[in-house]
Amino acid sequence: MNITTTQQTATTRDPQATDVRAMSIATVLFFMWGFLTCLNDILIPHLKGIFSLNYGQALLVQFAFFSSYFIFAMPSGKLVDWRGYKQAMVIGLIVMACGALLFLPAASTASFPLFLSALVILAAGITCLQVSANPYVTNLGPTATAASRLNLAQAFNSFGTTIAPFFGGALILGAIQASPETLKSFSTAALQTYREQQASSVRLPYLGIALTLLVLAVAIGLIKLPTTDFTRDFRPGGSSAAPPAASGSSPIF
Repeated sequence: MNITTTQQTATTRDPQATDVRAMSIATVLFFMWGFLTCLNDILIPHLKGIFSLNYGQALLVQFAFFSSYFIFAMPSGKLVDWRGYKQAMVIGLIVMACGALLFLPAASTASFPLFLSALVILAAGITCLQVSANPYVTNLGPTATAASRLNLAQAFNSFGTTIAPFFGGALILGAIQASPETLKSFSTAALQTYREQQASSVRLPYLGIALTLLVLAVAIGLIKLPTTDFTRDFRPGGSSAAPPAASGSSPIF
């Protein structure tokens, strides 16, 4: 009886073929977070020109974004252990959408702190998505091809980082910014109006991104994806001493 149970468990945890539908959805997620991460490189010069930031202040954009990886990695691992991979991915997408939507009031009020807050929330969702999607992809098929599946997903991630600058450059950096000397001659009211006009270029792109993320969240929530029980190996009494968070959160660093 024990031998039969062990063989059934091994078959469940090591599928004979990769689940193509689930793998396709996962590659879209990898693409999205690569795309959004690379958009920061477009935001830095844009916000630097709008708010007349020095280089140290401009680097707060990257600091706010990537510090979220450190802060939210372990909580995301706990969320995966609590709710499972599918629900963690859905939650990550919803959090990302909330961060993208926060760009709208940030642009309307031309508030640099609000932009940073939006980036923190966006990165928190991306962190949750990475922690859940990375180990999920490795377990969507035979163990022998796990590395190949992860490499394929990472290729779509790289594709997202490749096209993001073209997308951001066309839609966000299209407006001509005034020189620092010209900005100094503006009154306080005129400067605020100028900043709001320049910041408005991020509203449409990030609104579209937010809607796309919400559609993905709904689609993943409705589609029946293969379930995995391999995280139970990492829980108290399991065969491995490593915590479940470590399997997904450590690769993002």
